[in-house]
Amino acid sequence: MNATNFATTTKTIALSAMVLLAACSKEATQPQLKLDQATAVGSVINNTWAVNWDNFTHGTVYTTDQAVSSFGNVTGWNDARTFISNGSCRIALQPNALSAAGGVVANINITDASAYEVDYDVRFHSQFDWSRGGKLGFGFSIGEGNTGGDPGWDGNGGSARIMWYQTDAGRVFFQPYLYFKDQSGEYGETFGKSYPSTGSLNKSQWYHVHLYVKSNTGSNTDGHVQLVIDGTVVLDRDIRWTTNDSQRLIKGLTFHTFRGGSQDYWESSTVGYIYYDNLSVHKIN
Repeated sequence: MNATNFATTTKTIALSAMVLLAACSKEATQPQLKLDQATAVGSVINNTWAVNWDNFTHGTVYTTDQAVSSFGNVTGWNDARTFISNGSCRIALQPNALSAAGGVVANINITDASAYEVDYDVRFHSQFDWSRGGKLGFGFSIGEGNTGGDPGWDGNGGSARIMWYQTDAGRVFFQPYLYFKDQSGEYGETFGKSYPSTGSLNKSQWYHVHLYVKSNTGSNTDGHVQLVIDGTVVLDRDIRWTTNDSQRLIKGLTFHTFRGGSQDYWESSTVGYIYYDNLSVHKIN
């Protein structure tokens, strides 16, 4: 496993991640994760919840029960597509399928709060077919948690995720993918940002992702989003997620890994593997 230092910025609070005892995964008795309670395998220290998969058995299914023990209240898990691989969590994307039909669209309940940050490592298998791209990794849902072509224009919700994308010219990169009140189109906003800014992502290489989200208040553009990958700031801007103050808080951690897009050209004819490790979620307030 790689050891990547967490990105530190003036807008975020330094993280303190812990290596966890996976044996505790069978001891969780609470059905719902709260970041101020140690109710899952992820230990909660100073409002930081951390999970890795070092002590799970290589080559075994990462079951729904184990996911609940790791994450707390999680929906959308898929036992047939989640495995343990050399101390990491591996998602298997299915051939000729998009969205939840071909991947995992899991949502994890977390304590409502106005600011969170998440860190994790991600890599693509050495034979991964980029196709056109897809959503991946851990992100956040705000209010009603708009995704899937449901723009946040009504002011009741939004989401912050990332995706990988391949251009017609063959360049492959990460980019932010946000739903919010002022998004310019029906689908997620990318702001024209990418990592790397030139060249392409490498297969088999671990990348460290840091995502920070802060709610706005009322109808003000005083929320914030920051995306940092391998220490490079990709996106750092104020944002208005919502205008309904009763829906302003961050309510969920998303774990979405799938191809798409909705058109057939997002598909791949092969199984594709994406790996995750060293997850840390920090409730800032």
